[in-house]
Formats: sequence, structure tokens, C-alpha cells
Amino acid sequence: MSRPPFPVTSRNTDAFGLSPIAHLIGWFVGALGALMIIPAVVDRIVNNPDWQVFTVSAAGTLFIGAATVMSTERPHGRLSIHQGFLLTSGVWVASAGVGAVPLWFSQFGLDFTDAVFESMSGITTTGSTTIVGLDTAPPGILLWRGLLQWIGGIGFIVFGLAMLPFLKIGGMQLFRLESSEKSEKTMPQATRFAAAFVVIYVGLTVTCGIALKIAGMTTLEAVVHAMTTVSTGGFSTSDGSVRHFASPVIDWIIVVFMISGSLPFLFYVRLLQRHRKHPYSFQQVMTFFRLVLSATLLLTLWLTLERDTAVFEAFRLAAFNVVSVVTTTGFATADYNLWGHLPLVVFMLLTFVGGCSGSTAGGIKMFRFDMQVLALQLYIRRLIHPHGAFVVTYDGRRASDDVIAGVLMFVGIYLITTAAVSVVLAILGLDFMTSISGAATAIGNVGPGLGPLIGPAGNFSEVSDPAKWVLTAAMLLGRLELFTVFALFAPRFWRP
Repeated sequence: MSRPPFPVTSRNTDAFGLSPIAHLIGWFVGALGALMIIPAVVDRIVNNPDWQVFTVSAAGTLFIGAATVMSTERPHGRLSIHQGFLLTSGVWVASAGVGAVPLWFSQFGLDFTDAVFESMSGITTTGSTTIVGLDTAPPGILLWRGLLQWIGGIGFIVFGLAMLPFLKIGGMQLFRLESSEKSEKTMPQATRFAAAFVVIYVGLTVTCGIALKIAGMTTLEAVVHAMTTVSTGGFSTSDGSVRHFASPVIDWIIVVFMISGSLPFLFYVRLLQRHRKHPYSFQQVMTFFRLVLSATLLLTLWLTLERDTAVFEAFRLAAFNVVSVVTTTGFATADYNLWGHLPLVVFMLLTFVGGCSGSTAGGIKMFRFDMQVLALQLYIRRLIHPHGAFVVTYDGRRASDDVIAGVLMFVGIYLITTAAVSVVLAILGLDFMTSISGAATAIGNVGPGLGPLIGPAGNFSEVSDPAKWVLTAAMLLGRLELFTVFALFAPRFWRP
């Protein structure tokens, strides 16, 4: 069997070596420190005093990152699976901590809890916020929030390529079937994929930014929204989110690029290569579009008949908000809490869905829903023909039993975890709707929940500090696909 295409292997004598992990985390920390120079320069240009905060934060972070790199041993050869899990969780935790520093000391005066919550929401591309007053916020803070989400988006693509094949819980293990070659050629192929993904990601971001600028946004607004749209993050430059601009043209541009960010990036590679066969994950892409279209038409009909909204306006409102939730971006052009009971149910269900595997989107994802349908069909066939031999195929490839079992287990654990977080939030004093939608939106990395407190017209500023820490942990769990973090708490993980 060919191994997953990334520098991670199960055969490493230094399975628990922390020095190489710290070395790599140091590089990530240093890179984030270097990025802080960008908002520092922007704030300095407009004479905002926060430029000093970003400058000092950048210097301190660069020092810590450089010191960590120089005092630790760089990896030799491939990392072990154990090291891969530790590195993945460590990078996201360290990134959230580093990203919180300028937010903590900025003129917004966020306390430590809110700063970490905001940073984790950014780096996991969740989009939940505790900040009130974005319309008058200094440009450095707005840009930094956008950069966090943009880095988090491409980071998750790399994570999917590196780690998800080991978990066997998503579509990324199909990377192994992109080549019949053995491990000697897998790494160069993965490097080519990663380079192509970065180029596509940057290209989509630049194109989106130019389109938004032409549509009437300022340069800062266009840059921030381009980064948070393609990353399916959802941070905005206004408390009113995208409805602040009141522009149908801007709405449709963002709809197009939210969808673009939630499609598999290997799908783009195959399209650019003009592959003769169906592009990778064509089946989940079609499932995604069918779901978006169905939900949009249903809510358009509802708004037209029940809310007396003009047809084209209803279609625009429905399409934008459906796409925003199902892609886990979290922008809003309306308070859909006020649309009635059916829309609330639809948006609650969409919160769990997510985009496609191999994209920047969160949630359960289309691939897993497709696999659940195939698993159900297989189970029924075996009930009817207990001695029959059946092969499950997906996009022309055979789906093994362990992949199907992994997907089913993931969905079950996903729902159980959401329920558990909901119970904890309820114990901490949140009402039923806020608890269950807050848990779902945090684990799904969606952004807004439902209800007046954390819905599309509200934010998380009024949530208690203990609840914010629970939601912060839930955002990390959801972004790292649950098992990457859960594995660290298994006693067996730490045994040689």
C-alpha cells in the first residue's frame, strides 16, 4: 500500500522526539511574527498608535521563534505519526496564542480571553467575533484579522494533505490513489500539489480582491474581504458584515468566491490539467451544488410567499446566506432569525454540512454525506443478499471498508461532540438555542449561530468567559477534524 504523500511516516525511531516538533513550531511562530510587520506598516501610514503594538509584538514573536529554532534540533528524515499529530495541534495552538498578542494590547482593549477567542476564530477560519465597533476599527487590526483567516485557510489545505490520510475519515485519503507509484515518488507529487494549491489560493484571493474593489469597496475592505472570503472565514470590516455595503454586485461576487473556496483544490488542478476523466471529487462537487440550489430555492419560495419579498430579492438573500452558512464562511446580509421557523431549521441543518473535502471549508463535508448514502445502500444490499459480494465505488475508485467505517465513526463522534459541548454551554448558563447553535457553529467553524445573542445580527461579546474558552476549544477540535486532537488524550498514543 502506498503511503500518504507527505513527510510523515509511521516508521521513526524517535516517535516522541519533541525537539523537531518545537523546531518546526518555531518556524511557524517566526513567520507569524514577520506577518505582523504588514499591519504595523499600515497603521504607521495612518498614524494609528497600534503600529507600536504590532511592531513590538512582531519583534518579540520573531525573537521567540528564532530562539526556538536555534535551540532545537531540526527534523532528520520523516516525522512519525505521533510527531505529526503533536505538530499539527501544536502549530494551531501556538498560532492562536501568537495571533492574540496584538489583539490583546491594541486600543480595543480586549481582555486575554477575548483576544485568544478572536485569534482562534481567525486561525481556524471560524469567523465568530467578540469585537464591537469594527466600522471604526484601525486598519491594522482589520488587516491582521483577515491575515489570520487567510493563513488558516491555506494551512488547513496543507493539513488535509499531510494528516487526514492517516485518520481515514475524509476524502483526503484518495490522494493515495492519484498515483500508482510507491513512496519514492509520492513526496515529489505532494510537493507539486502543495505548490499548485498555493498558487490557486493566491490567484483566487487576488481575483476576488480586484472584483470587490471594482464593485465599490475601498482597498482595505477589498483586501480583507478577499482573504476572508476565499478562506471561507467570514471576518468583516463592519459590525453589519456584508449587509453594510448594501450592494447586490458585491453580494454576488462574494457568493462566487465563497463557493470557490469550498470546492476541492485538487478539483482546480485537474481542471487546469484538462483531465480527460471527471475531475477529482466531481461527485461531491455535484452533491454540493445540488444542496445549495435546493436550499436556496426552498428559502426563496418561503420568503416570497411568507414574507412577501420580491422574487429576485428573495433569491439573492437566500442564495447569499445559504452559501455563507453551508461553506462555513459566516457572512450575513440579513438577520435570518427573523425569517420564520422553517428558515431556522434549514440554517441549523446547514451549519453541520460544510463544503467539500480538500477545501478550506469546515463542517462534516460533502464527501462524508456521499459516503453515508453509499454505506446505507451497501447495508440494504447485504440485508437483501446476505451472501452477495458488493464493491463500493466513489468517483470511479473503490472505497474500502475501513474508509467507510472511518467516515461513519467520524460523523457519529462529530454529533456526539456537538451534543457534549452543547450540554457544557447550557451548564454555563446559555439558553437552548444559543447552546446548541453555538456548539455547532464552533465545531463546524461556521461563525454566527442562531438566536438574538450569537445570531447573524449579534456576536459573542456577551457570552461568559468560561463559555468562550469552551467554544475556543471546540473551534480547534473542529478545524483539526476531532481525532487529531482526541488522539493526544489516548493513553495508547503515548506508548512506544
